[in-house]
Amino acid sequence: MDTNAVQHDSITSSVVDNLKIAKDIRYENPNISINLLKNTHNQFLKIGDTLHAIDALLELADIYGNQAQYASAYDEFWNALILSEKIENTALEASIYLEIGRIYSFYKRTKYAFKYLNASLDLTKKLIKSDQLAQEHIVKNYLAFTSTYREINNLEMAKKYLDSCYLFSKGDLLKQTNLSYLKFEKAYVLNKEKKHQEASSLMEDIEPWFLKNDPSYLVLVYSYWGDIKKDDLDIDSSHNFYKKALDISKKYNGHIDFSPLIYQKLSKLYVMKGDYKSAYENALMEKNLDAQFFDSRSENNSNILEIKDKYILERKNRAKHMQQQQFKELKQADKILTLQRVILLVTIALIVIIGLFCFTYLRSKHNVEKELIKRNKEFQIQEANALLDKKDKEITTSALQLVRKDEFLKKLEIQLKQMEGGIKSSEINKILKSVSFTSVDLWDEFKLRFSSINNKFYKNLSDNFPDLSKNEQRLCTLIKLNFNSKDISKLLGVSVQSVHTSRYRLRKKLNLSKDTSLEKFLSKF
Repeated sequence: MDTNAVQHDSITSSVVDNLKIAKDIRYENPNISINLLKNTHNQFLKIGDTLHAIDALLELADIYGNQAQYASAYDEFWNALILSEKIENTALEASIYLEIGRIYSFYKRTKYAFKYLNASLDLTKKLIKSDQLAQEHIVKNYLAFTSTYREINNLEMAKKYLDSCYLFSKGDLLKQTNLSYLKFEKAYVLNKEKKHQEASSLMEDIEPWFLKNDPSYLVLVYSYWGDIKKDDLDIDSSHNFYKKALDISKKYNGHIDFSPLIYQKLSKLYVMKGDYKSAYENALMEKNLDAQFFDSRSENNSNILEIKDKYILERKNRAKHMQQQQFKELKQADKILTLQRVILLVTIALIVIIGLFCFTYLRSKHNVEKELIKRNKEFQIQEANALLDKKDKEITTSALQLVRKDEFLKKLEIQLKQMEGGIKSSEINKILKSVSFTSVDLWDEFKLRFSSINNKFYKNLSDNFPDLSKNEQRLCTLIKLNFNSKDISKLLGVSVQSVHTSRYRLRKKLNLSKDTSLEKFLSKF
């Protein structure tokens, strides 16, 4: 494995461990947790782990929210949203829109609260429709609407969305997590419907779960539980639950913005009991806490989010400007890329044209060389044929000379035999014997000279017509040399009529029609 990869995995594992520690100590040591979360967030960004960086921001925002530092929480949620949009994580975007909507609801800015809650709901529905989320995930959205309507005392709408929560909260994945929050909202509705005992039973049922999983939320649970007991005229129990709510708030430093409201409730409770001194003390605590926390959810201080909205809008405008600038740069880069492509295409086209030119040139050169070789070959063949014709003529001339020599010797023989006296008969015979040539000797000499020049003629003739006799082969040879019938008769020692008869029989054996020239046919061999 690559050393750098091992080192990267080691660093990632260490930062993830720090994130887990920060989550574990968030209630006991929130300030240490905040510092640790900030460090882990920056480290995750350095190593390119955006998902864990977003997780750290969301945890940081949640701690700020519990401490009623909603402006800081608001900032962290927006930072997380920007990162989520960057990596195109729609599920995270939906979750963050929901949290931003809830912050607006704390400031009683219901218009913006429902704007972001609806944006979150729309994204969640799209993810469910595309099977990217299970259907029960929508419960979280409906629960946010329920809580918001509870906070603005709209009982009917709170009941409507609560029913939707129960309708979709059937999956094992979210059922246990959502159920306690749903029961809390249900207890509020039941109390408003004057079903105090049922409401109190639900609170008793959910208390253990919150003690174990979300103890800071008990500030709300005990506060509303105190309301239930007060409405049921159980003043002592109501007093105890308000006190427990304050204790939890101090212990976990959570939901501290509820403290002034709880002191206000205690003050009214003491008035009901006739303990005006305690009522005054609690009213004074409420006033002091208002001064300390500036009652961050009041109408007077709602401009905090307005300032943040302007800040976010300005940041979005800057981001938009940067996007436009990047678009221009990309457009310019695209033009350069297009120009490079054009140059590349032109270069390729030139290479192709040069290649075709070279190919055409080489092909033309090859054809010229091929034609030259062909002509040279034809010339050589012509020369060879001319030489062959010359040799054939020489053979023909030689043959004719032999014929004339034979004729001369025959005449000489006749004249010598006619001579009387002077030369003895035995002497004449001796002379004739020494100089005589038969037709067979004459032919053998001729064939030997012809074969030395036309060595393939007899082979081709025999291969095509193996039934030809020797006399027919001789006739073919003489016809090829363009001897007439008279000369053939002298060479073969037969009559001219016999030559004609032999030619006729030869044509039949060669399967030649009347229109085919025997001389042209034999010249092909």
